[in-house]
Amino acid sequence: MKKTLTIAVDFDGTIVEHKYPALGKELPFATHTLIALQKKGHRLILWTYRTGKELEEAVNFCQEKGLTFYAVNKNYPEEKIDKDMRRKILADLYIDDRNFGGIPPWNEIYQSLHPEDATDNSGSSTKRKWWKI
Repeated sequence: MKKTLTIAVDFDGTIVEHKYPALGKELPFATHTLIALQKKGHRLILWTYRTGKELEEAVNFCQEKGLTFYAVNKNYPEEKIDKDMRRKILADLYIDDRNFGGIPPWNEIYQSLHPEDATDNSGSSTKRKWWKI
């Protein structure tokens, strides 16, 4: 996939286990995958129900893992919004555990967006680890 996407990513149940308002354990490869997608040029927006202290905890959790979002609960960093406003973020793709059918494993998400990293030119699987890109 060559196109740069804006991807809205939920937190609870998507990046971490759903334990709201507490922080759940990270889901396998969640932050690794998101960092790899950023390295491919995609713009990530954290799109979560969390606000206030709980939102700050989620952002800090991600930052400690090396993941910094383009924007949090808004379309771009400079956007002015009412702190109590809930609305859908403008994105090309939404990654959320509440999708119909749930959330697929993070490696499947990455490989569906970047199949070129899953196979070499001959079509056989490559030994390169996609999350180390």
